[in-house]
Amino acid sequence: MTSPTSKSQDSSPSAPKPSIPWKIRLAISFLSTLTDLSCRSDGTLNRRLLRFLDIQAPPNPNPINSVSSSDIKVDPSRDLWFRLFSPSGSLVSDYTNLPVLVFFHGGGFTFLTPSSKDYDAVCRRFARKLPAFIISVNYRRTPEHRYPAQYDDGFDVLKFLDENRETVLPKNADLSRCCLAGDSAGANLAHHVAVRACQTGFRTVKIIGLVSIQPFFGGEERTDSENRLVGSGLLVSVSRTDWCWKVFLPSGSNRDHPAANVSGPNAVDISGLEFPKTVVFVSGFDPLQDWQRRYYAWLKKSGKEATLIEYPNMIHAFYVFPELPEATKLIMQVKEFVGNCITDAA
Repeated sequence: MTSPTSKSQDSSPSAPKPSIPWKIRLAISFLSTLTDLSCRSDGTLNRRLLRFLDIQAPPNPNPINSVSSSDIKVDPSRDLWFRLFSPSGSLVSDYTNLPVLVFFHGGGFTFLTPSSKDYDAVCRRFARKLPAFIISVNYRRTPEHRYPAQYDDGFDVLKFLDENRETVLPKNADLSRCCLAGDSAGANLAHHVAVRACQTGFRTVKIIGLVSIQPFFGGEERTDSENRLVGSGLLVSVSRTDWCWKVFLPSGSNRDHPAANVSGPNAVDISGLEFPKTVVFVSGFDPLQDWQRRYYAWLKKSGKEATLIEYPNMIHAFYVFPELPEATKLIMQVKEFVGNCITDAA
């Protein structure tokens, strides 16, 4: 798997800028402004304001570009459900069984859902391009629900799939070829769910890969990229990430809690676990990039198979914008990674 790497970018006026069209920049600027306005200093959130930003896409049982979708309840008491994206027609004609990719959306543990328009579209592309059955998890969000609610929800979906495979999934969905995936906070969630899965015996679910797209990790230290890319991250800023950690972590904890600083002084030792093969995606204009590279290095140090792929001129969450050629490239690299995981597990 090739990696488009380069040296870290500087955010000074004379330095290269992220390769983002002005229309996307304008949309992100508007989104960031309203997001900041919705996050109150007392740790509460104006969800009414956020509803204006979060355009919803309903499930559609009728295939669109050979992908249909449906919502499946896991535990209504905590609004735990997932959206299942099912490829059909010519997409599956050459396959007996298809892998299952369990996806956790980003949004700082606070924003968005599987029915958010952008994530519905992303998961449709994954289902079509891989092809695979995509399970997009609706986990509980902060500030209403703190850690470890999100991790509990993610793991409980795996248990639900393991125990109800015959009734909730198509016959050609192969849970022995299951990958976890997520972006930003969803990638953080995917990591911690993978650790729990390694410590648990499942009947049919076998995790063979982990797709970590610009994972949301942090710590008490201010890294070089956080300091250097002030004002350049567009969707990500230190003040926003601080707020998200404040309402996520247990009261009294700091950002070196192992949920945030996964490779830091309080890290969980995974060296003895059969942790899945992992790919980590990093962008050169993402203020979180130093934490993401540390995560990759920590996986390698722990004796785990990991690949780092960098997009030097991209920003956090670039891949949700289909008009960017890099978005398509990332999805094809995920396709290649999942294919390699299947081959290695055979």
